[in-house]
Amino acid sequence: MTNPGQRAAQNMAHSGTPGWRVLAGLGACVVAVHALVLQASPAQLGLAPGPANADDTAVKVLTTRSVEPAPATAIKPTVNAAAAAARSTQAAQIAKPDSKTLKNTSNTPAAPVILEPLAPEIVATAETSPLPIPIPLPLPAPLPLPAAQVLVESAAANTPTQAAVAPTASPKSTLVTAIRLPGSVRLDYQVIGLSKSLNYQANAELDWKTDGESYQAMLKVSAFLVGSRSMTSVGKITSAGLAPTRFADKFKSELAAHFVPENGKVVFSANTPDALWAEGMQDRVSVFLQLAGMLAAKPQSYPPGTEVTFLTIGPREADSWAFVVEAEETLDLMGAPMAALKLTRKPRKEFDQKVEIWFAPSQGYLPVRSRITQQSGDFIDQQLTGITRS
Repeated sequence: MTNPGQRAAQNMAHSGTPGWRVLAGLGACVVAVHALVLQASPAQLGLAPGPANADDTAVKVLTTRSVEPAPATAIKPTVNAAAAAARSTQAAQIAKPDSKTLKNTSNTPAAPVILEPLAPEIVATAETSPLPIPIPLPLPAPLPLPAAQVLVESAAANTPTQAAVAPTASPKSTLVTAIRLPGSVRLDYQVIGLSKSLNYQANAELDWKTDGESYQAMLKVSAFLVGSRSMTSVGKITSAGLAPTRFADKFKSELAAHFVPENGKVVFSANTPDALWAEGMQDRVSVFLQLAGMLAAKPQSYPPGTEVTFLTIGPREADSWAFVVEAEETLDLMGAPMAALKLTRKPRKEFDQKVEIWFAPSQGYLPVRSRITQQSGDFIDQQLTGITRS
């Protein structure tokens, strides 16, 4: 005996087609699913509201916001790799919508697609500090110049702040009644000195050149590993002796003084105030050759105790130099005794130097020795070692 289920299976096997009851059940399920889909809200299915026209294409619009870049810091933010990949996939899907949704879009433009940007990449900026202010290195102290370096320190320490005028004490140079200048000659000296308890040696030379109408005189001091310093006087020769037109003091750089008698002044390259020009004015080199010419022309006019004054120009200002004639002395120079007339410039104010200079009658009253002494006891002593006449 067979049961009903077996009889139904036998009937389906014999017929080769499903039963009508099975087909009816499947149809009812399909109808129910379609009804649910049609009744559901588009929002519940993740779709945007449909366009106004039935043929318009529905495109998903993303709501976005702008992210302002954070202030620059020294740390680069970490970007979430998963989030970046998701956004890239999302952009690709929107950029390439399904072909079925692209019908009849020629008349109505698609809604713009705006992607929320990734967090901006922050470029680290190094904190910079200002370059250190360069501090200039000090220049080596200038070599002390024998004879012609009178009042270099005191004059530099008292730079005038207004137009310079001739000093009130002995404002004029001593009147020259006769002068006999030497021919071209070169004098060589050995220099010994004491500076801050240290003894030192140097070489010096005084090169005097003249053609009877003009002259050039240069005093140069040189020391090993230190360098050299020179002072040069250039000018004319007149009935009153030397008339400088330019004076220069050079050590590394050069400072100069220009004599402009037609304008009644002396102009300094150091931009210090002009000095008043005066008849008989000398500079720190020419003054010693002017003295030599005055003594050689009329030695009897300068007995011991006589004062000889010059208004003297340096690289920055004018000053009054007064020498007092003293007694004649015998010096040991160039390996032999040599008679020389001594003149002294004594300090007149604080920090002035004492200057002693000797002129030898046998050498046409050329300066054969000079000694400069500071108040501290430091000194420079320059002594003749050779003479070369042109």
